[in-house]
Amino acid sequence: MNTLPTNWLTAGLLDFEYKKYLLLAYLQAAKNEFGKQRLYPVFSDLNMHYRNLQQVKAHKQLVYESFPERISRADFEKLELVYEKIVQDDETMQQIEEIIQYAAPLFNEALAEGKELYDFVERHLEISPVGITPMYHNEGYLFLEAFPGKETQVYVYRITVFENTYEKYRGINTKHLQTVRRGLALTHEHLKVQLLRERHDLPNPATFAVVSRIPVPLEHSLLPIAKRSLVKFVTNLAA
Repeated sequence: MNTLPTNWLTAGLLDFEYKKYLLLAYLQAAKNEFGKQRLYPVFSDLNMHYRNLQQVKAHKQLVYESFPERISRADFEKLELVYEKIVQDDETMQQIEEIIQYAAPLFNEALAEGKELYDFVERHLEISPVGITPMYHNEGYLFLEAFPGKETQVYVYRITVFENTYEKYRGINTKHLQTVRRGLALTHEHLKVQLLRERHDLPNPATFAVVSRIPVPLEHSLLPIAKRSLVKFVTNLAA
């Protein structure tokens, strides 16, 4: 799809009409992706651009990434560089602010559309444990089924936890193992037993099945949303 450079706001020709053209072409491409029910990577990309706009709006000195500059002072205690700008808050910065004022509500609108699609897909996912669930849930198997459920995508997953002073973050990594065509004789439980026989790296794995009740693209919507939903599900189990 039509992408937007990270530094689109300040790179190249700093002209309102030109930036407006770039932005509208990008947002139209994003909406086309949503129309195909393809959320990723465009939804993450939109969030990144919107956060960047808010940062520039709140801290105009962050515009340094695309303008000439010289370091005037280094504050090593806070691990940050303070830049003295050659470009001052004059007509150039006023143009940037004009572009931000135009772009921010349009990004908001596109993000709201993406969030609505995300919530719609998430509401139509069913997550359930397969077999006996051990006390340790941060690694195991994920059985993922798109609609209609003729095949099961088998992944091994690992949830990692990152902490800072204020809060705890959880991320998830998955590796695709195989695609299995299930039938009446091969239930999720039988599939788990089969994996235990074939693989010995996870002797007592947590295993969860995520089933979609609506047709959505696997790689661009179902898998990333299923991964985030599984993290929330496992977090609630541990609470």
